Amino acid sequence: MSAIDDIIKFNSEFVAGEKYIPFAAEKFPRKKLAVVSCMDTRLTELLPAALNLKNGDANIIKTAGAVVSHPRGGVMRSILVAVYTLGVREIMIVGHTGCGMRHLDPADMALRMHERGVTADAVELEWLRGFDDETESVRASVNLVRNHPLMPRDITVRGFLMDIDTGKIIKIP
Repeated sequence: MSAIDDIIKFNSEFVAGEKYIPFAAEKFPRKKLAVVSCMDTRLTELLPAALNLKNGDANIIKTAGAVVSHPRGGVMRSILVAVYTLGVREIMIVGHTGCGMRHLDPADMALRMHERGVTADAVELEWLRGFDDETESVRASVNLVRNHPLMPRDITVRGFLMDIDTGKIIKIP
């Protein structure tokens, strides 16, 4: 049985047993907070636990490397929706140590794509790039969000680096 089939089976039992009840929340984040974080599986439970975030407290936006890479991309769109329609007043960009996006080799990724049937002309290497320094990556994302022409100036945008082993966060100046 596949992972998706396992999930579908579990979900049926979850709904039948009304196990969703403890997770009821409003769509508006109670803490008026959005968190942009990495999609790393090690952060799935660590991030909310280390930040004391419960269901309904914040909008959590996951993306590879916690990178906001384009002013008109999906991550920035999600942030702007959170600000303008969900009442978010503060934004945390939370990168982490040991991130897989550090030193990501776009040429290696393109090779893997080619091995799976993607044509070379379909791959834009610049778009696949990672970063060399987690702190600088967070700083760049904070600057993009903070200085975005559609971002209201009364919104607080701050950057942090989380230790992947302990959950400790350090503010990025």
